[in-house]
Amino acid sequence: MPSLSITLGAKIRAMRNRKGFSQDGLALQCGLDRSYMGRIERGEVNITVEKLYQISELLDCEPADLLPRVNEVDRSARS
Repeated sequence: MPSLSITLGAKIRAMRNRKGFSQDGLALQCGLDRSYMGRIERGEVNITVEKLYQISELLDCEPADLLPRVNEVDRSARS
């Protein structure tokens, strides 16, 4: 099973695509570099709760919509 950051990033990417945002466009609206947004979507970085709320607001969804369910995350990766 994937780690929390990988699953979160995949959910952000999927929602971004559903809402019709380019990665560059979402990054710009979040005040982030496009390469950093790519790292978020690939699960290479951990984001703050504040950034999660900002991204979810721009994607017009709840932060919980982007968070992985417990059974989607590799428990060993969270330790």
